[in-house]
Amino acid sequence: MDDLPYIVDAHHHLWDLDACRHTWLAERGVVRFFGDPAPIQKNYHVKDLRADFGSLPVRKTVHIQVGVEVDDSLNETAWLQQQSSEHGLPTAIIPFCDLTKDAVSEDVDAHASHAGVRGVRQIIGRSAEEDRKTGTSSLLGDPRFKRGLQVLSDKLLSFDLQLTPPLMQAAASLFSEVPDLKVALCHCGSLSAFDPDSISEWKQGLQALADLPNLICKISGFGMFDHGWTQDSIAPLIHRVIEIFGPERCAFGSNFPVDKLYASYEETIGAYLNICEVYSREERDAMFRTVAEDFYRL
Repeated sequence: MDDLPYIVDAHHHLWDLDACRHTWLAERGVVRFFGDPAPIQKNYHVKDLRADFGSLPVRKTVHIQVGVEVDDSLNETAWLQQQSSEHGLPTAIIPFCDLTKDAVSEDVDAHASHAGVRGVRQIIGRSAEEDRKTGTSSLLGDPRFKRGLQVLSDKLLSFDLQLTPPLMQAAASLFSEVPDLKVALCHCGSLSAFDPDSISEWKQGLQALADLPNLICKISGFGMFDHGWTQDSIAPLIHRVIEIFGPERCAFGSNFPVDKLYASYEETIGAYLNICEVYSREERDAMFRTVAEDFYRL
């Protein structure tokens, strides 16, 4: 790390349970697809994130909206902008916006009126069980969703894409029809099954998405799907992602505090740094800093 100027965390969350209600943070005793959220069902502010940095030189961060269900996403954006103004982080904000709504253009403008907003995220897939309940995976075939994506493109905003491997081919087809939209794939596509067939499907899906020149891949979130991950277990997956996208289209994120359930911040980012020692300084600087800076206009 000594030869890199600083780190950009390209994917993290903050929340205040009084400022904005998120269903999964409010529900007690419900195990989610990533495990039992009880240890993190409390406020997580900028001071908590900075404390988790430890000795790592994280200077800029990208906040990604929290989950599928939120009572008032514009209120969340306003709270985040206040945090940024008062505490210096997050550097960029990616809020939730329902792109299927008739008033999507007005809703996007309302979020974008806050200086830190760079795009939006509307989750398409997290896990088969939860997606059946929310119906989010049907977005890929909804013409209103495609119209909303075009609105983002026209307004020079980006889209954060969270989905699962079975949805990748359909997503690649849809996003190819909005060719100027900048897209960031979250969590390397959320690989959650590690048998040969599932890994093969994941690799093929990544390749289809990598054919979209305006799409970058964010490497993060391993703890959600492999609670006992180790540096050795995730290294082959990370190397394959970098092989497919190239270092110039990869960015690392912590996914904190969700991944805090399974490892510390320094353990998580430290593992990523160790795995990437085989790449050149310029390549590592791209993946840990400049790709995120350029994509999110930090």
